[in-house]
Amino acid sequence: MTAPVLIKRSFLVALMVVLQTIAPALVAVASLYVVTHIWRISFQDSASTLAVIITLMFVMLIRPPRDLGAQLHWQPSRAAGGAALQWLMLLLVLLVIGSGTGSLALYPAPAIITWSLATPLALIASTLLIHLVMRRVVLSAVGSRRVIIAGYNRTSLALARTLESDPALRLQVQGFFDDRGADRLKMEHGTRLVGKLSDLGAFAKQHNIDVIYIALPIRHLKRVLDLLDDLRDTTASIYYVPDIFVFDLIQARSSELSGIPVVAMCETPFYGYRGLTKRLFDIFMSACFLVVASPLLLLIALMVKATSPGPAIFRQRRYGLDGHEIIVYKFRTMTVTEDGAELRQASRDDERITPIGRFLRRYSLDELPQFINVLQGRMSLVGPRPHAVAHNELYRRLIKGYMVRHKVLPGITGLAQINGARGETVKLEEMEARVRHDLDYLRHWSPMLDVKILLLTVLKVFGDDKAY
Repeated sequence: MTAPVLIKRSFLVALMVVLQTIAPALVAVASLYVVTHIWRISFQDSASTLAVIITLMFVMLIRPPRDLGAQLHWQPSRAAGGAALQWLMLLLVLLVIGSGTGSLALYPAPAIITWSLATPLALIASTLLIHLVMRRVVLSAVGSRRVIIAGYNRTSLALARTLESDPALRLQVQGFFDDRGADRLKMEHGTRLVGKLSDLGAFAKQHNIDVIYIALPIRHLKRVLDLLDDLRDTTASIYYVPDIFVFDLIQARSSELSGIPVVAMCETPFYGYRGLTKRLFDIFMSACFLVVASPLLLLIALMVKATSPGPAIFRQRRYGLDGHEIIVYKFRTMTVTEDGAELRQASRDDERITPIGRFLRRYSLDELPQFINVLQGRMSLVGPRPHAVAHNELYRRLIKGYMVRHKVLPGITGLAQINGARGETVKLEEMEARVRHDLDYLRHWSPMLDVKILLLTVLKVFGDDKAY
């Protein structure tokens, strides 16, 4: 929506878009050229072929956002994080291709490591520089535009605050139109009621209004249609802003289906490249962990087996993505292996917990086999914790929106866990708090949020009194 409202597509802006598209490939190839010279590798041989592959992959797989207006509001940390994650994704693909074709043997390991570490630094620096220049270029091509809003409510007020708080938008709110009086509306300080809805068309023509937002509730469809008919004699851009506050939205976004506009109101955050990024990150991190920690896993398995009768690995049915049953692996920490229609949650002084099991649960070491679940694609490193099937069937009847947490893969750790919502749930309110955190994760997911949760999880392991 912001592109047609904000951007004059001047030649300079178009040129910046082209540069933004090809710059990552140029930086990666330039970095490769420097590294090959440092390590005395002939760039004319295999490196030139690799340069072509890198260029094609960057141009085809990684593209700048289509909405130029959205780029005006990127924070430097977000732009840098995006560049680093894009590089990690492409590096993993290149390593897989190189390993499968045997071409990795053509390059010394130190050269590969140097290039792998130097390139993201150069990419981040170039991304921030281009972003800074792009912002200046776009803003210089955009003049201030006059805005009026039809309807005074929470939605229109939030919209006005957004427009006024961000000078980069270049949109100046002239006021609101509503059939109710200012006293009845209890308008906030700084807001202005210009007139009634019937006055909007004439005002738009007389004052050369550029943009009109219609923020009337859906139930007032007749008024919306009347306004659209009245505004046919203006040249203003007109947008309808639905009253989103009446819904509890999860990853809301608009798109189209064969030309038909649709609005997602409850959807997974892992669509398109987002899902690929998260999956590649899960595979890379879990594989590295399992390789490094395999001696520890073997030692724990032997200790569990030697100290109490029963299997070392406990398998339990849980609900996974889209509510489908999965099998989750854990080190056995109890004298029982329950997986029936009724399960008793572990409590602080639970007599079923073995001595070694209590130690494993205290430091969450019993969860380590779930890295295998991550490699299998049944789980993710970060996501809502999977509950036993028996507990799911109980809480889905008691907590509104409980099953929405299954729109993503369950995780080894999650937003609820780093906020203290873990352990035994004696009261319904405790599970409701956990579910609220899970749904907040779906609403606000980003790669950096996953990294933050993983880092805080490591710190929580040593100071969480709810692990038992």
